[in-house]
Amino acid sequence: MARIVAVTACPSGVAHTYMAAEALESAAKAKGWEVKVETQGSIGLENELTSAEIAAADIVILTKDIGIKFEERFTGKTIVRVNISDAVKRAEAIMNKIDAHLAQTA
Repeated sequence: MARIVAVTACPSGVAHTYMAAEALESAAKAKGWEVKVETQGSIGLENELTSAEIAAADIVILTKDIGIKFEERFTGKTIVRVNISDAVKRAEAIMNKIDAHLAQTA
C-alpha cells in the first residue's frame, strides 16, 4: 500500500486549492492508499503535514502554480509536480502514473 502526502495551493488560494485536495484524496483512497493533503489557501496552512507523515510517504505531490511554503521539508523524497487544474480534473490519471512508477521501483 502506498503512502501519499500532498500540498495543494493555487494563486487565488480559494476554490481550486480545496477542489484539488478533495480530488487527490478520493483518487488515492480509491486505490486503497493512505493519503493526507495539506492545503495552503487564503486562510493559511490547514491539515499541516507532520515530519513523521512526510518521512513515511512514498510519494509527495506538490501543485506547481504557485510556490509551496516550506518546500524544503520534502528534500530527498520522490516529488510529483502537477498543475492545480490537473489535480482537480485528472487526479485518477495522476494516481495511475504514480502506481506505474511505484511498480517499477518495487
